[in-house]
Amino acid sequence: MRITPIEIQQHQFKTRLFGYDTAAVDHFLEMLADELERLHKQNNELKESLARTRTALEQMRDREKALQETLMTAQQVTEELKENARKEAEIMVAEAHLEGEQVVREAAERRVQLMSEIQDLKRQKISFEGGLRSMIDGHLKLLDMDILQIEEEERNAALLEQPLLDPPADDEAGNF
Repeated sequence: MRITPIEIQQHQFKTRLFGYDTAAVDHFLEMLADELERLHKQNNELKESLARTRTALEQMRDREKALQETLMTAQQVTEELKENARKEAEIMVAEAHLEGEQVVREAAERRVQLMSEIQDLKRQKISFEGGLRSMIDGHLKLLDMDILQIEEEERNAALLEQPLLDPPADDEAGNF
């Protein structure tokens, strides 16, 4: 049974000879004690519940703070990773440019070297062709000399093989 503060203020005890009815006062005090005990228990339960709620709230705030710190750290790490990746990409691009320039430079040097080798080979070819022509000309001259000598020898041999012609006789000359 609940007793409100107004009921306590407005409660009137019956009067008897020598004062208030002790049984009614005892009964009222017993009701007040029960109500006070109930309120005290309820108050303690509410305090415990409030303490648990505050503890849970504090834990949630700590978690929230830890999550915010973790989020900030994750954002910083992400930014650092992005920055590192960007720097690495720039380094890779710069290295690729350097390697490309080196390849182009080596190719140009190789081209110059090959052009020089080609020029040397052309000079060697011209020199070889000139030497070969000279040698062929020399052999042709020798062949021509041999042919002339053979022709001369054949002429001489033909002359040697021709019978000597007798001078014509006088009597034969008039018969015709």
